[in-house]
Parts: sequence; structure tokens; C-alpha cells
Amino acid sequence: MHSARYWGNFIPQIPYQMMRRYTKKGEWVLDVFAGMGTSLIEGQRLGRNTVGIELQRNVARQARRLIAAEENPHGVVSKVVTGDSATINCRGVFRSLGRDSAQLVILHPPYYDIIKFSEDERDLSNASSVDEFLRMMGDVVDNTAAVLDEGRYLVLVIGDKYTNGEWVPLGFMTMNEVLKRGFTLKSIIVKNFEETLGKRQQKELWKYRALAGGFYIFKHEYIFVFRK
Repeated sequence: MHSARYWGNFIPQIPYQMMRRYTKKGEWVLDVFAGMGTSLIEGQRLGRNTVGIELQRNVARQARRLIAAEENPHGVVSKVVTGDSATINCRGVFRSLGRDSAQLVILHPPYYDIIKFSEDERDLSNASSVDEFLRMMGDVVDNTAAVLDEGRYLVLVIGDKYTNGEWVPLGFMTMNEVLKRGFTLKSIIVKNFEETLGKRQQKELWKYRALAGGFYIFKHEYIFVFRK
């Protein structure tokens, strides 16, 4: 239940920082929305074992090629699995690698329908409504967080949605889906869109809205850090 997502120059920052902060060398990280394999590449560089789940087969193949092209100085595992994050047997994937659990889970899902990534009905960007998106996200958290060790951390990266004159606080709504599942919120980090390559073409729009309204709107993404 996910598709590729491109982080722009945001790509190396969050996986790198989160792995440095919340894991040690040799520990295991699960990237629920693997995309082009950014987290797995950073894991190789940092000496963290990584497992990524990617819905689209062609994207998963590209990710494997990119990861294989990177040096692996620590000899860690970097495995991309094709499947639906809401239903894949995460425990079985880890056990196939001789492990029972992960020490960090990273989720950077599509922001509902802002960008459509595929025609697959399991893709979160194809959710029929915000409520359906949240239900699907809840299924992803239930399934993938089951392999996270107690006391360890889950990181959610997500933004809000603004359309047809309505602001949808998608970030906090998704945050609540995680909290409903017994996680403790440890911190909220706000990331400025202007530093994200993929959003730079919209920079002038943000400036116009700031001048017209006297305040900035929709210029950020959230990084929610939870403890299980």
C-alpha cells in the first residue's frame, strides 16, 4: 500500500538523521515506503541493516540497482521487498533474514492524492477520500509496526493538503492514527518546503500567498517521532 516518493535534496537528510539518532551500527531499520531506496543506501553508509517495502515492481527494481551500485563498507543487509505494506508478512520477511524484529520504522507515504503515483488501488495516492486514506494508513501501521521492538522508534514524514480553498490537516490526522495504536509521541519536527527540491517550482506561489494574506501557508512537512 504505497508507492515511490522522491525526497529532492531532502532525500539523505531524514533517513540519515533518524538512523544516527535512534539506532546503532548493526541494528535493523524498516522503510515502509522504500521508493528509490534512499533509506537503504543511507543504511549501508551508516552500517545499519535495512529492509524496504515497495509496491511498484519497476520502482523496486530501480531501487535494487541503485543500492547495488553503492559501496557497502560495513557488509550490512539492504533488501527491497515488493509488496503491499498493509498486508505483507513483515515478520516472515525478517525471519527469512535471520531476524525477528526492527529497531526503527520509517514511514514517508504519499500525501493522499496530491501526487498520483500509480493506477494500483492499493496505492495510498488512490484513496477515495481522506477517511479512506487514514484507514489505509492505519492498516499499514498495524502491519509493519508489529515487527518494531518495544521501546524503539517509529518516524512518520508527512505534509498537509490544501485544495479547493480547504486546508486538510493531513499530518496531524495521520499522527492520530499512530497514537490510536498505543504509540507515544516524542517529538514533532517541521521541515520547510523551500529546502525540498521537488517543491521549489511552487516557491513563488507560497510568496504570493504570504503577501496576499499576510502569513505563510502550506510551506512545511512534519516529521513525527513516536516511541512504541
